[in-house]
Amino acid sequence: MPGPYKVGFVSLGCPKNLVDSEVMMGQLVARGHELTPDPAEADVLVVNTCSFIDPAKKESIETILEMAEFKKTGRARKLIVAGCLVERYRDAIRQEVPEVDAIIGTNDLASIVAVCEGMEAPRIPPEPYLYHDLTPRVLSTPRHFAYIKIAEGCDHPCTFCVIPQYRGHFRSRHLESVVSEAARLFDRGVREINLIGQDTTSYGEDLGLTDGLARLLERLAQIDTPREKWIRFLYAYPNRVTQKLLDTMAAHPALVKYIDMPLQHASARVLKRMKRGASGDLFLKLLERIRRTIPGVAIRTSLIAGFPGETAEDFEELCRFVEAARFDNLGVFAYSDEDTSASYALDGKVDGRAIHNRKRRLMAIQRKIARARNRALVGLEVPVLVEGPSPETDLLWTARLSTQAPEIDGAVLINDFEIAEPRPGEIRRLRVTEAHDYDVVGTLLPPTEPAPNFAASGVLVNIAPLAPASDPEFRS
Repeated sequence: MPGPYKVGFVSLGCPKNLVDSEVMMGQLVARGHELTPDPAEADVLVVNTCSFIDPAKKESIETILEMAEFKKTGRARKLIVAGCLVERYRDAIRQEVPEVDAIIGTNDLASIVAVCEGMEAPRIPPEPYLYHDLTPRVLSTPRHFAYIKIAEGCDHPCTFCVIPQYRGHFRSRHLESVVSEAARLFDRGVREINLIGQDTTSYGEDLGLTDGLARLLERLAQIDTPREKWIRFLYAYPNRVTQKLLDTMAAHPALVKYIDMPLQHASARVLKRMKRGASGDLFLKLLERIRRTIPGVAIRTSLIAGFPGETAEDFEELCRFVEAARFDNLGVFAYSDEDTSASYALDGKVDGRAIHNRKRRLMAIQRKIARARNRALVGLEVPVLVEGPSPETDLLWTARLSTQAPEIDGAVLINDFEIAEPRPGEIRRLRVTEAHDYDVVGTLLPPTEPAPNFAASGVLVNIAPLAPASDPEFRS
């Protein structure tokens, strides 16, 4: 195949996977290849897969087969599969999906150019991979927000999780590398940066830093920008949430008052089987300390319904905990029995129908809490980040509160504006006029800052939506 090539990407799964896709695209563009959002026009197709839970695995396989059809009906001459599914089923993909021409694991990202150009990925196991601020990268998010991966891998022994098998041991990027990348993104017009990793609260421990995440957040908050900026971190581990971290969040307006802290359960017995430790009572004390330190903070968590051994009593305890905790946002995963996870060998498996019903009950409890929280916003004026016209109707625009993370939380719907028409990427004030279960509606007030002036900021490519956003039961 002579080059340069047109390359089409489909990225599945979480924002961490999305950043991997952006890094691979960046390396291809730096080499002179072209990205295309149309798979029928692509010479090479790349599917970056997820296999965190069984539905994600099925979606990955279906997408691979869908893209393989373009080798018959389009220009595609090569189909490359990357990501977590490769780590889990490397040999099976080679043997059972002949349409796939090459595979790239999570630590093979640097080989994407060679593989696209016809060379084989190295057979020698690569060193654990983590990009840095000088790595070429093409943003695929809207121009006003971006993700930065600050760490990779995980050292926690959670029995339900297979991520350490795919991503390796925990490793942090150097602080100056992250600050340099963030400064460059802000300079290009990005208004919101979301820091991600398997466990962002362990950031810097492997580099000998104490309170590494707090130090990083403080440095990021001090970056000089002409307009207001938002900085958020995702995936906090509860026993790594230090008082220093909370004090730092409270001290800097640029650090949005939002904590995403997956707790997984509240029963001490279930948490012990998960190898997580703690209990609902300990979590409630932590939540109280967070709210006391950071007034107005929004707390998001995720839970697992139907973990092996979860009894009716354990589940009732979890329900009481959710009612007492009053989370701003909550997502529930139905337990997925992954054959390579430690929990696969545990006894006491819960029936699938019971898991489904438990998930629905938890979400029903949370729906009432979310509705009450949103109703309390009616009549208030709050800052929002304007996203753009609604994809569902020309009559509305969408925006987000700082307490709503991209893709996974609710949204703000703009049905009226005073004087100035909205522009994507603006941070404006909004008067809340209506409240729904997960979304609020309001009138956008006149701007108090110049309209955004974006620098060239990457190519929008065919990126699939994140898994949680496609599940209405999960979104809250």
